[in-house]
Amino acid sequence: MQVSISQVGASLEQGCCRVMETNREWEREMGSGGSTPLIGSCDIEVFTPPCDPGAERFAARARLNTDISEVLPFLNATLRGAVYLREANALIWKKGGHNIAFHAYEVATSNVEDRDEAEKELRGLIDLVNRTWKRRAEITPDFETHQRPNPVAVFRLLPQTNCGDCGEATCFTFALKLVASQRKLGDCPRLMAPDSAASLSALQAMIADFPAMR
Repeated sequence: MQVSISQVGASLEQGCCRVMETNREWEREMGSGGSTPLIGSCDIEVFTPPCDPGAERFAARARLNTDISEVLPFLNATLRGAVYLREANALIWKKGGHNIAFHAYEVATSNVEDRDEAEKELRGLIDLVNRTWKRRAEITPDFETHQRPNPVAVFRLLPQTNCGDCGEATCFTFALKLVASQRKLGDCPRLMAPDSAASLSALQAMIADFPAMR
């Protein structure tokens, strides 16, 4: 199906209006409770990434009028699997296979199957920022960068017997699945033995509670 530039422009303009109207509703609702939302209005774009123009996937981004840098450590503390990049002033997150990024003046999502769904998800992310900011007094901010560990480093702390008690053929396969959050430390009976206490403690510090990789 061919879409003209004017049609695309009209669609984007309608999207901007819808999101800005939604934000005005948030501002009225939250303002009535004595607080003002961090994001009061924004401009939104929904598009097919230029690197893959024929794909049936969409990306969306909201250009903000407010710097949301201060909320990023609070999001880092509450979003499971988020990676906060303090020097870059950004936070990245994967949710349901979608790639999400929060920057000082932009919120973006990509790899979304449907144009309307991309816009809906973006509005939900804006709402998430505003709700997190409203609750910031209840949250301890996290300024650390949490990333999945190296599988080789995990493997070195495993028994390395390839016994198969965990259900995997090798300890390295088990390490890979630990890093991908597809297996748990308790799945390895030998790690629960008293003589493995030091290795277990090191692995518990290393293996974070990330969402399972698909």
